[in-house]
Amino acid sequence: MTDKKYYSVEEIKRKLERYCVYQDRCHQEIENKLREFTLIPEARDQIILHLLEHNFLNEERFSKSFARGKFNIKKWGKNRIVNELKRRDISAYNIKTALKEIDEETYLKTLYELAEKRNQLRKEKDWYAHKKKLVDFLIRKGYEFNLIFKVVDELLNDSKP
Repeated sequence: MTDKKYYSVEEIKRKLERYCVYQDRCHQEIENKLREFTLIPEARDQIILHLLEHNFLNEERFSKSFARGKFNIKKWGKNRIVNELKRRDISAYNIKTALKEIDEETYLKTLYELAEKRNQLRKEKDWYAHKKKLVDFLIRKGYEFNLIFKVVDELLNDSKP
């Protein structure tokens, strides 16, 4: 037999409040956390409503902080941020709002710095293989194709065979 601990609705509310205060959360994360508890649908809805009313759960705030954090810390591009937000069922409006948090000038500067740093790690003798690896790296980071090719061409223009 498993010893599963049961909580009252109020105790679960407090636990989820602490969970939301620690870090901004999206609805999907709260839903996943609620699955850990044995609850009837009405209690689940009541808890989510409580979190929304008291501003513990706010998707717009979550999407903005997610976009800022992933760009500033992990240097992700807009494509990757959008895909991750979509995976968390964030609305198109909130995604659009979140992307406004990223300054365009800083975005381009970061892309150029990433490309430059990666270019200095060059191991391939073949220029084309090196260019492909550099482009693939920036695509995985989530940057847009047109920006990648512009920056890579500018960066590798001097060393072209």
